[in-house]
Amino acid sequence: MPFTLRRRALLATAGALPFLPRPSWAVAPSIGAPAPAFSLPDQDGKTHALADFRGKTVVLEWTNHDCPFVRKHYSSGNMQRFQREAAERGIVWLSIASSPPGEQGHVTPEQARALTSEREAAPAAVLLDPRSQAARAYGATTTPHMYVIDAEGVLRYMGGIDSVPSSKVEDIARAAPLARDAMLAVAEGRPVAQAVTRNYGCAIKYAPAA
Repeated sequence: MPFTLRRRALLATAGALPFLPRPSWAVAPSIGAPAPAFSLPDQDGKTHALADFRGKTVVLEWTNHDCPFVRKHYSSGNMQRFQREAAERGIVWLSIASSPPGEQGHVTPEQARALTSEREAAPAAVLLDPRSQAARAYGATTTPHMYVIDAEGVLRYMGGIDSVPSSKVEDIARAAPLARDAMLAVAEGRPVAQAVTRNYGCAIKYAPAA
């Protein structure tokens, strides 16, 4: 196999691992500590800072529309159901795309708007993080990777969207909805039963550190 094709094959395989070790530079924030601050533009050019949502529960969803694990949750409508439930409860759901230009998962504002419309998704906003700054701050390593922040800005959950590390739609029914359970617990002022769980999905392709 020519080198270029072999390299592409290896990268494609690496991008779809169900579990990934956390790189040494991806230091995760701590449960019970203030969530890392961020300020990012959305698909319409409006800037959103975490501090803007003080007083509300916030869900962060790292996403990559080309990732089979992400497609599983969107093609089934699973992610959209969670997003709408969040909106109905006054919870702020932010989808974050942290891939730099040229890497799988990168989106322009126009592409982000089109994807939201095509998939009938319902996040409060799609945040664009092409320099991977927010991903680094949170130690996000896969898509999806989920975080829940309480009304005081404290991190209460980080990990997988559910308990079955699979890209198969049929596995959703037998999976425990870990991120949803955490979201509801935080919104209702209850302790999160599993505050840290193992995330799975496609590797986030980080931009070079500035």
